[in-house]
Amino acid sequence: MSDLRTEKNHAIHEINNRLFFRLFQVANTLHTKGSQAVEQFGMTTQRWSVLGALSRPNVTGGMSIGDLSRFLLMSRQNLTGLLSRLERDGLIERVTSEDDRRSRTVKLSAQGEVLWQQLQDPIHNFYDEALKGLSFDDRVAFIHYFTKLQNNMSKL
Repeated sequence: MSDLRTEKNHAIHEINNRLFFRLFQVANTLHTKGSQAVEQFGMTTQRWSVLGALSRPNVTGGMSIGDLSRFLLMSRQNLTGLLSRLERDGLIERVTSEDDRRSRTVKLSAQGEVLWQQLQDPIHNFYDEALKGLSFDDRVAFIHYFTKLQNNMSKL
């Protein structure tokens, strides 16, 4: 019985290793190939993610840096540098919050909104190619399992 348990544990450890290594590879490929899909616009996947987060209809008035940091699961330190570069390039604005004059929110600038619209075709083409061969249900399952994984990892 002990040998079977040891074999099973070994198999579980091996599949866990393969799963996380593959996740690491996918993330690296996303940064490389995703950036290539939008590089003609001076975008990286990090810049793309910020613009995407700020383009959502429910945040047209902007987001606090803390909320944006939590939404993107990015450290405030990394986000602050990225926001500074986006602001320098005229793609975002930092504005005083209407709710609390002591805090500031980040929102897309008019130039950022135009760029976001220009990015839609290349981004959708990238998604279509990257997800080729996966059904709608497969994609929904991916979201489900990635959400479970992210929730479990956030509790560590």
